[in-house]
Amino acid sequence: MMDASQQYSPRTVEEVFRDFRGRRAGLIKALSTDVEEFYQQCDPEKENLCLYGLPNELWEVTLPAEEVPPELPEPALGINFARDGMQEKDWLSLVAVHSDAWLLAVAFYFGARFGFDKADRKRLFNMINDLPTVFEVVTGSNKKQPKEKSSVSNHSSNKSKSNSKKIEKGIQKSEEKREGEVEEMERGGDPQGKFSRAQLKDEEDDDGGFEEEEDEEHGETLCGACGENYASDEFWICCDICEKWFHGKCVKITPARAEHIKQYKCPNCSNKRARP
Repeated sequence: MMDASQQYSPRTVEEVFRDFRGRRAGLIKALSTDVEEFYQQCDPEKENLCLYGLPNELWEVTLPAEEVPPELPEPALGINFARDGMQEKDWLSLVAVHSDAWLLAVAFYFGARFGFDKADRKRLFNMINDLPTVFEVVTGSNKKQPKEKSSVSNHSSNKSKSNSKKIEKGIQKSEEKREGEVEEMERGGDPQGKFSRAQLKDEEDDDGGFEEEEDEEHGETLCGACGENYASDEFWICCDICEKWFHGKCVKITPARAEHIKQYKCPNCSNKRARP
């Protein structure tokens, strides 16, 4: 693997840029003109796969390097796992973003290895920056467009749309009930015989009350992969098919990747859908 990149090591700014440009051209081919072949090679049933751009303007989908540490920085791992859980254009855009990051990592790895000074690094970056990114070429845009946030990102928004609606209704009902009880007390009554003005004021001041109930509710949730309990400081994601919750780390989904997923299918549901 990566024989073409191991046959030579660029040592000058111009050579590193030429290496960058060749790898970039290979990645663009994979994500545009050769996209059907690339899509087929990224089989979710296979192990973790990576997309490599080669200096000779070719591309390769294969397993990551076995040597530790690798000869060069490695591209994003496991791009095949997200293929069937996203719309094709969103998946290709995500791969393109990771490819841009990898290209920069490789270029500045060479710069560090061969002792580029501040002026060389700046010149290299300016040469690279004059070219459109892989993402811009693949999506056909010259600048990034703001994307709608997914219904699953971090804990503060780590709910499905249906759950979010339930929470909003719960808050609304709770507020309506509380207002009714305050009005009843102002008329001289006590609807439940156990509320005082001080108690109601304390409840109004406690902005985190509903959040605590929410945490208690999800505290009983178990990860569909490892079986461990929900924790508020961990990223979770819900399968839109079976509605089971998973640790992001257990299904190899990060908050950044979740932003691009419109309908998430867990590994079990993906396998069921793929098999006849």
